[in-house]
Amino acid sequence: MKKVMTGALIAAVVGIGGVGGAAVAQASGPADQTTRQDCRTYSSVKECGQPKLNDKQRACVTSSVQQGMTERRATVECSAFA
Repeated sequence: MKKVMTGALIAAVVGIGGVGGAAVAQASGPADQTTRQDCRTYSSVKECGQPKLNDKQRACVTSSVQQGMTERRATVECSAFA
């Protein structure tokens, strides 16, 4: 009898979790994806999207990447500080 009740309890929890999961998946549908932007923050500077860089800033990015910095971080820092 105890095994049957434990099995029923597990089935109920899984059923509730499945319904909640479907609701979460529905809430994060295409509407969220269209409003999301590619944002990142480095050295207290937040940058969203792909910034337009001038020649000096592009050279800064190239140099920073060659020294081991990630391109995403170099782009943000060079657009803010170069």
